[in-house]
Amino acid sequence: MPVLVALLILVILIIFASCIKIVPQASALVMERLGGYNGTWGVGIHFKAPFIDRVAKKVTLKEQVVDFAPQPVITKDNVTMRIDTVVFFQITDPKLFAYGVENPIMAIENLTATTLRNIIGDLELDQTLTSRETINTTMRASLDVATDPWGIKVNRVELKNIIPPAAIQDAMEKQMKAERERRESILKAEGEKKSTILVAEGKKESAILDAEAEKQAAILRAEAEKEKMIKEAEGQAEAILKVQKANADGLRFLKEVGVDQAVLQLKGLEAFAKAADGKATKLIIPSDIQSLAGLAASAKELVKD
Repeated sequence: MPVLVALLILVILIIFASCIKIVPQASALVMERLGGYNGTWGVGIHFKAPFIDRVAKKVTLKEQVVDFAPQPVITKDNVTMRIDTVVFFQITDPKLFAYGVENPIMAIENLTATTLRNIIGDLELDQTLTSRETINTTMRASLDVATDPWGIKVNRVELKNIIPPAAIQDAMEKQMKAERERRESILKAEGEKKSTILVAEGKKESAILDAEAEKQAAILRAEAEKEKMIKEAEGQAEAILKVQKANADGLRFLKEVGVDQAVLQLKGLEAFAKAADGKATKLIIPSDIQSLAGLAASAKELVKD
């Protein structure tokens, strides 16, 4: 009997423990009572009635990421390519998530594929390759509206890879190569053009500097020549001034000592002698100087006597 009581107590404790539920952070429990929805339990400790209450679904409220396999799509210009998408979603209503759709992830995948086909079908290949942001925004809006009855909010949709056919890839690579070569040619031509312009500008500036230097040199030479002529003129003027002063002093001296006419004539004779300097073959002597010469000879004889 005590053993049965102990077993009964143990069973009661087990049942009581199973009726205690602790819900962790960012989680929720969808509860059913006798097969019908009874409520949603949030974070904390909860107690359920034994045998009549059960946990229908445990829901994670964190943002989740689903990477779907590449889906074949056809563009407006009939190019078949494969695109894989990444969907970021979050469960906002655990009840709708539990009862809205049988398999929410599969439903989102199929919905993503059909929405992607509808969007890409209105775009050409080049638009598809260059309009990722537009496609992402359009898909997110469409999926968010479609998944709202399921208690799911689509936060973001990204096109992970866009894989065109091999022939298209080869053509695109050739086009890119040609474009790169064209840009290289343009850059090379622009570089040569700039180099030619810089060389011409350098020659122009060099010519201007040479002309300016030559001009400055000419100005300096002219100024030097001017200074030289001024100095020579000043020297000649000073020499003439000194000569004239010497002549004036000589005349003043002669006047002061009372030199007679005969001495003056003798000085004139000496001047003629210096003028001849033994180089002239003929020398015309004025008559007054001739008489002065005779006077000099007479004076010489008187001195001898």
